[in-house]
Amino acid sequence: MLHISEVARQLGLNPQTIYFWERIGLIVPPQRTESGYRLFSQEDVDRLAFITRAKSLGLTLEEIREILALKNGRSLTCQALYERLLKKLEQIDQNIRHLQALRQELLPLLNRCRQNRDRAELTQECVVLEEAAAARNYPK
Repeated sequence: MLHISEVARQLGLNPQTIYFWERIGLIVPPQRTESGYRLFSQEDVDRLAFITRAKSLGLTLEEIREILALKNGRSLTCQALYERLLKKLEQIDQNIRHLQALRQELLPLLNRCRQNRDRAELTQECVVLEEAAAARNYPK
């Protein structure tokens, strides 16, 4: 049995994170000593390690909760996990497309700023964003 500080150190977590996961029900409350200290079993540590790994893969706590519920109910099939991971991958791909579009919008602005800077207009107020908004008919 391990104390929270040992578990946190072993998994590279802040103890407050473990408290939070316990509070929201991702982990069952661990055993306690007579003086109230939490004692974590290897099963508890394994569950925390699973949650940590899932978080590192970009899964939200709610997505992890769903997977853990399937796992606890012994119905975490390869198909069920596949569907959840595929959905996550589609979300990531959508985010990448969005970020690439933002990048394409920022590059011309960056180049315009660089041109202004290179022409020694450092003391002038930069109007690049206002010009871009006007070009797209956005309100200033």
